[in-house]
Amino acid sequence: MSVLVVVNETRLVLIQGDITQQATDAIVNAANSGLMGGGGVDGAIHRAGGPIIMEECRRIIEKIGRLPAGKAVITSGGRLKAKYVIHTVGPVWHGGRSGEAETLVSAYRESLKLAAANGLKSISFPAISTGAYSYPLERAARVALATAMDFARGDDSLQEIRFVLYDSYSYQVYADILKELTPKPEG
Repeated sequence: MSVLVVVNETRLVLIQGDITQQATDAIVNAANSGLMGGGGVDGAIHRAGGPIIMEECRRIIEKIGRLPAGKAVITSGGRLKAKYVIHTVGPVWHGGRSGEAETLVSAYRESLKLAAANGLKSISFPAISTGAYSYPLERAARVALATAMDFARGDDSLQEIRFVLYDSYSYQVYADILKELTPKPEG
């Protein structure tokens, strides 16, 4: 199951699947600010990628301290199919009046900028902040897709931006919002 939209020269793709199995240049980890693994996507990426990712995260934390929400850093992919993991910290949902949307936009934008700056051509995102951080899925999908489309309009260095949704409900929410955000052809 997949949906495809082309923005500028970049393919925006939605699939239902497992982020740890993606063979894009990078996958994005919905990390915590300590970068030390955890539950959900974060734990799955660390388990699948092996200890090298944790070691690189430790070195980053020693250098910069905790990673603030909305920022992103890059490590190798370890045993993953992806060459790199971009770790970003999304916002915890507090009702939507505490800058959550702006922080989520930043998490996606910083991840995309980091991929482009490292010469990567493809990236896979999970639904950042929608698990333990309780960001409402529909709102998060709108932010994610609008930010990716906006990035692709201004920067054509990425050939593919993929959103990997774990379950059919999340996939359908993203597909509906992508359809809503995609301009209708004039005719």
